Amino acid sequence: MKLSPLGDRVVLKQLEAEEKTIGGIVLPDQAKEKPQQAEVIAVGPGGVVDGKEVKMQVKVGDKVIYSKYAGTDVKLGEDKFVVVKQSDILAVVTD
Repeated sequence: MKLSPLGDRVVLKQLEAEEKTIGGIVLPDQAKEKPQQAEVIAVGPGGVVDGKEVKMQVKVGDKVIYSKYAGTDVKLGEDKFVVVKQSDILAVVTD
């Protein structure tokens, strides 16, 4: 199966949550905070949103940071994804 987002939507795959704190304490699954960093898996075509033309500023493979409570969680098989609006992406992470 393949996800193809519509409009200004972006499909993200979350990066793994930290297993340890800075002090070296191993965190159980319940204590791990949902990561806000993800990799872009698919990008919609853009288009007109609220009467304004939207050009997509991210591309497949980008690492991004997105709003904490943004998006819709989707599970396809064993894979988990988050579908967000481009405006919910706060930054692109570069090395």
